[in-house]
Amino acid sequence: MKYFFILLTVVTYGVTVKAQTAEDSVKAVINNLFTGMKNADAVLLKSCFADSMVLQTISRDKEGKLVVKNEDPAGFIDFVSKQKPGAADERISFETIKIDGPLAIVWTPYNFYFNGQFSHCGVNSFQVIRFSTGWKIQYLVDTRRRQGCAQ
Repeated sequence: MKYFFILLTVVTYGVTVKAQTAEDSVKAVINNLFTGMKNADAVLLKSCFADSMVLQTISRDKEGKLVVKNEDPAGFIDFVSKQKPGAADERISFETIKIDGPLAIVWTPYNFYFNGQFSHCGVNSFQVIRFSTGWKIQYLVDTRRRQGCAQ
């Protein structure tokens, strides 16, 4: 009888355990990326990226011509980790997430602040892969602009 009341108490007031969905897991790796940036945490940043990760940005040159720049993920991690915590603050919203087995695409509009000052806005487009160790960012391309930003 004693065990019945313990069981009843656990069921009535029990711990609610919510299983993490695939979408939650994908969001987690992306949120970890931006937490790592804000905290200047090289270890956390590196843990978000696949070994063969590709990093690109789309912008305009001085003449207004569209350019796609390849960036070195290791160089990005090194640069960000040398900033003071809080300096690199990218604020995102999750607009679209699509998942098919081990592949996810994620679209996140953002505003970027550097040292507390608005810098630019744009959109991140992620390709995320679920490896045996979990979701990792395989490809990230973003746009960057200063006009048309909702702050």
